[in-house]
Amino acid sequence: MTIHLSGTDRAETERLRERIAEVLARARTRTIGLTDCLDEAELVAQHSRIMSPLVWDLAHIGNQEELWLVRDVGGREPVRADIDELYDAFKHARANRPALPLLSPVEARSYVGTVRDKVWDVLERSPLHGGDLVAEGFAFGMIAQHEQQHDETMLATHQLRTGEAVLSAPPTPASRVAVRGEIVIPAGEFTMGTDTDPWALDNERPAHQVYVPGFAIDAAPVTNERYLEFMADGGYERPELWSERGWAHRVEAGLIAPQFWEQDGGGRWWRRSFGTMAPVRPHQPVVHVCWFEAEAFATWAGKRLPTEREWEKAARFDPNTGVSHRYPWGDDEPSERTANLGQRHLEPADVGAYPEGASPSGVHQLIGDVWEWTASGFEPYPGFRAFPYREYSEVFFGGDYKVLRGGSFGADAVASRGTFRNWDHPIRRQIFSGFRLARDLRPEER
Repeated sequence: MTIHLSGTDRAETERLRERIAEVLARARTRTIGLTDCLDEAELVAQHSRIMSPLVWDLAHIGNQEELWLVRDVGGREPVRADIDELYDAFKHARANRPALPLLSPVEARSYVGTVRDKVWDVLERSPLHGGDLVAEGFAFGMIAQHEQQHDETMLATHQLRTGEAVLSAPPTPASRVAVRGEIVIPAGEFTMGTDTDPWALDNERPAHQVYVPGFAIDAAPVTNERYLEFMADGGYERPELWSERGWAHRVEAGLIAPQFWEQDGGGRWWRRSFGTMAPVRPHQPVVHVCWFEAEAFATWAGKRLPTEREWEKAARFDPNTGVSHRYPWGDDEPSERTANLGQRHLEPADVGAYPEGASPSGVHQLIGDVWEWTASGFEPYPGFRAFPYREYSEVFFGGDYKVLRGGSFGADAVASRGTFRNWDHPIRRQIFSGFRLARDLRPEER
């Protein structure tokens, strides 16, 4: 069947094609930057047993692009069908990947380049409408998000590696407004999830009405200054502040401070960041803490972590209109004035640096800077349908995972909307994770 498009439809399709080309190119520029800065030995090395060698991530990016865009959307012959199993994330644990017969850095670069050349041709020929996979360019958007997610993973690997600094970025903007205290979010329903964002992934769907009791949420993420107060008050030495599992992990892992913090002889704390050392900045959101640390801090502070529902309502719901938007500031794409995203900087910005990104209720820095731990486990929404494959979300539901929201300085805008859901084990802290606190309302506040 031939589908005839009007002039307006054709123009919209071409604008969509241009947007897809831009997000794919942006992701590839970042991937190249994260790998070309290292020599072959560094690319094939495993810098942590919980991370893959960077060369595995590089070829995996190309393999997923080949599977979905070249073979599935494009209907083309395989480029390298012989490597599919090597780069299947479910076939081999990260710790075992260095022993696999992986492509060399030269071979991996050649492979991803060949795949991308074919993808440009597929994009040019795709109608970008029709079945679910190509409707509004979904498959292309999914692959752009996949690459950016692996770019953030590779950035975390860079943070774990030792040696000289190889990455650089301009400093974060200074704080522009004072942000302190809490924001009260009144009880009521709001629309959680989405049916309208064409590139939203399956675990963000479907949109559904959720009633949330009134609560208070911190206007900003917890800062280093506040976290140092917790540490100074014996936060890591007081088992009563920790859950049973959390205390057992703290003891076993020897946790005494956020990851990458070191104390000098004078008692001053420093943080290692991508090969450089700098004093801990007091007004910067704390980063590289696990869920158990966040939970213990919340107990110490007399509060709790927000639920996923609470976080999303604070981030998306406009109480003046009753509408749930894509971002705290509305529906416009993130900019350098609204959020710290896309590896534009190599650390979180101080609290108050992005007043234009605040929600209508006055909650700041919900998008970018640090992924924020929530109290919620990773579960499907009512009416969930796995698409386009079970392994993206469904196989993780009900496991030992906690949901993180909001993106970090290492996340890209293409995968940092207000409905985007991230998840990880509660012991993980190599990710760019922080948190903010919430509490139930007192009777007089309701």
